[in-house]
Amino acid sequence: MADKKESSLGSEIKDWAISIAIAVVLALFIRHFVVELYLVDGPSMRPTLQNQERLVVNKFIYKFHAPERGDILVFQYPSDPSRDFIKRVIAVPGDTIEIKDGHVFVNGELQHEPYILSTTRGDYPLATVPEGHIFVMGDNRNNSEDSRFADVGMVPFDLIKGKAILIFWPLDKIRTLP
Repeated sequence: MADKKESSLGSEIKDWAISIAIAVVLALFIRHFVVELYLVDGPSMRPTLQNQERLVVNKFIYKFHAPERGDILVFQYPSDPSRDFIKRVIAVPGDTIEIKDGHVFVNGELQHEPYILSTTRGDYPLATVPEGHIFVMGDNRNNSEDSRFADVGMVPFDLIKGKAILIFWPLDKIRTLP
């Protein structure tokens, strides 16, 4: 009888170990290829994102299509790839971008940007976004280090980590992102 209990206990431990191993491998796979969690650090995306909010970022969406204007995404800071930035896509490959008199123009058209708090200070000369790159800006335009600055510049696709899709913390602020 004791041998049967020991055999049953050993089998149960083995089943648990296999289940835990599968869960760990699945979690690592999901985190590496599917979604990752990020913390908003700073005011550059206000009012859309607040400092210390936590986001779910879809890491595989850009395997199927390129970033689009208006996407909020996470990318590696070009001057220091150990840091991540969260910004909004303003222009995509082939678009022209210009900022003058506080207004943003893409392909010569004034952009309607209801998500910004104030007029954009400073100008940016007419430029064309090269293939394989995007032009990004923070929603808090006057407190954002973004593509207007040489250390960020036009962001290459290979530095993009994914598209922000959901704010999950704090709990009273849970919402999907456009």
